[in-house]
Amino acid sequence: MKKSLLLGAFLAAGSMGLADLSFGHGGTYRGPGDTVPPGGAAPGPGGAAPPPAGPSGPTSPGPTTPGTPAPVTPGQTPSTPTPSTPVSQRGGDTGPDLSIWDFWWGFNKEPYLNLRNKVRSIGVQSGSDEAFLGLGEQKKTADSLRPGEELIRATVVPALKKALETEEQNDIVTGCLIALAKIGDVKNEDGTSEFVDIIQSFLAAEEQEISETAALALGILADDRSVPGLVGLMLDNDVGRTLIGNGRAVPFRTQSFAAYGLGLVGYRTETNEMRQTIVEHIIDFVEQGSFAQPDQQVGALQALGLIPLEWDSTSEAAQETSGNGAIAANRIAVLDYLIGKLNPDANRGGFADYRVRAQVPIAIARLLATHEDKFPVDNADAVAVRTRCIEALLQVVGKNAKEKRVEVLQSGVIALGMIGNAADGKDAFTKDNAQIFKDLQRIGKTAADNQTEFFALMAMAQMGSRPGPGDNPRGFQPKIQKELLGALAKGKGQKRPWAALSLGVFGNALNENDGVLEPAVTLALRDLAKKGKSPVEYGAFAIALGLLKDQSSSTILVEKLDKMGTGQEEVRGNICVGLGLMEASEAQDILNQTVTESKFRPAVLKQAAVGLGLLGDKSAVGLLLTMLEDAKGLSSQAAIASALGTIGDVSAVDGLVKMLAGETEKKMTDTARGFAAVALGITCDKEDFPWNTKIAVNANYRANIQTLTDAETGNGILDIL
Repeated sequence: MKKSLLLGAFLAAGSMGLADLSFGHGGTYRGPGDTVPPGGAAPGPGGAAPPPAGPSGPTSPGPTTPGTPAPVTPGQTPSTPTPSTPVSQRGGDTGPDLSIWDFWWGFNKEPYLNLRNKVRSIGVQSGSDEAFLGLGEQKKTADSLRPGEELIRATVVPALKKALETEEQNDIVTGCLIALAKIGDVKNEDGTSEFVDIIQSFLAAEEQEISETAALALGILADDRSVPGLVGLMLDNDVGRTLIGNGRAVPFRTQSFAAYGLGLVGYRTETNEMRQTIVEHIIDFVEQGSFAQPDQQVGALQALGLIPLEWDSTSEAAQETSGNGAIAANRIAVLDYLIGKLNPDANRGGFADYRVRAQVPIAIARLLATHEDKFPVDNADAVAVRTRCIEALLQVVGKNAKEKRVEVLQSGVIALGMIGNAADGKDAFTKDNAQIFKDLQRIGKTAADNQTEFFALMAMAQMGSRPGPGDNPRGFQPKIQKELLGALAKGKGQKRPWAALSLGVFGNALNENDGVLEPAVTLALRDLAKKGKSPVEYGAFAIALGLLKDQSSSTILVEKLDKMGTGQEEVRGNICVGLGLMEASEAQDILNQTVTESKFRPAVLKQAAVGLGLLGDKSAVGLLLTMLEDAKGLSSQAAIASALGTIGDVSAVDGLVKMLAGETEKKMTDTARGFAAVALGITCDKEDFPWNTKIAVNANYRANIQTLTDAETGNGILDIL
């Protein structure tokens, strides 16, 4: 089940207008307002290819009442509200400015929130009797709030299976499919998989929404036994067509979802042989050369970036074959393959569509895993391919780059921030840092478009916060801190909030890596928060101070939240999250009050609930259950269900199971029951982070395609919770 919780767009008057909408089968669109990142048009029936995408630019649907979804019949897609005052940085575009900082935070926030670990256990406060007596670990275990396996298998799973057997409404069916996949299967004695069989049976559904969701659910399930079916769907071969039913060709959307699914299986599988098998099939798919839409290739490249092949492993099959089998032999071969795909000339091995090319730098950076504890620094071949990757990426972002699409340049910038580190050295692992910093510094000041400048600020923050090896592991940290502080002081428009958020990310990572952040950073942000009046900036200040855990600023934020009226819901929500991030326990009362008062303000409701979850306060769970039972509007149902799943614990399970079964005193809509399934899946998830975090973090959402994220339909893979 997908739903869309739109993060918000800055309007011309300086306030932020967040339209919190619900669509199809449960999830969360992470972009601003009602704007689709470039490239998304809703598919035709059965996943037929949409018209060819035009030039990159925001897409705005037709006008409706601002902030109010039009009435919908269950199973239909609601219309999308249009902000009252659209903003654009480019004269030919309409709609909200896609370069706002909220967009980046929406895609990248999960590792910083780390909510699931925080809400599943109650820690012992320092100075308490339990801590003094050494009972902290025992109490934490005893008070664990994650639903136990017995409860999950005896109560939750049967409820989801029953709903799949008896319900036909799209929202309920797809919500249950994704929930089962998140929970995960238990192997049968004969080696078969009950969940694989259940989910695969829905591939033949007539509704494209259900069929494609089943393909993705197999990937989220991450069971090796689903690989043959996913390969068949991706390649549109006899196996795939049999699963779809009636000998039909596999729709391009289902092919794309199957490719993502294979990446998810490859990410979690325990055997390198299975990774090699998956990678070889993916490269077969990429190289087949005939695609209805770029979605298939984008899904395949995203998948390649997720699969951690061993660095220098080989298999007998790979040694005996050439071509794609040899490429799948090890990670070094895959990286060399991807370097060749950076060529902007399709006739020389590159991709014709810029949105496909823009995925390559991100896939390279994800495979390099450059933190020292993950990268084999003693493997000369691995270090050498890393150097080749950096050199190729530096050519992409260089002054004389042959690549002309700004989206590919943006991806190169993001990738360099992921790969570089703060060490100033001459060895093979650190020698490129000087040039990476030099190029990011230049781009952060002189890029032809604002978005690339902003990505460069964030890339410097990520690079600079990551210590490297050698005698000077933090050599570039002072220089990068100076650059970011300069942007904070002198930046105009969106640059200042981006600089603030970058400093928050920079300082947060320094704290995690035992680094030292100059007091000037916190003091500057605190001063801006004290004086700041512009909603365009204030939310970023609140998040940044939260990331820095600056509890001294909590009074400032609480006062701001208390005085801020309705109409500035996104800023209020960001303040709530900032207070939670900085662990400001004194804010619990006002956050609880905000949740109580926000029944019809879904944007701030979820953020306030997140803030409470970060503080370890679960008192809102009962209130949210009541709210979901009463909620009629799709946007409220979506926000409440997401909040329940986010901070929900074992105490929420029984109520959600009753809602899914329709056994509540008050009659609930089918969509609300579907959202109950979504909340169950989040609460009982087998993974620490939402399943699509691994795709969302450091994504270049400006090179978007409709199967990745789509605000108009909520039908992209990043729109699914």
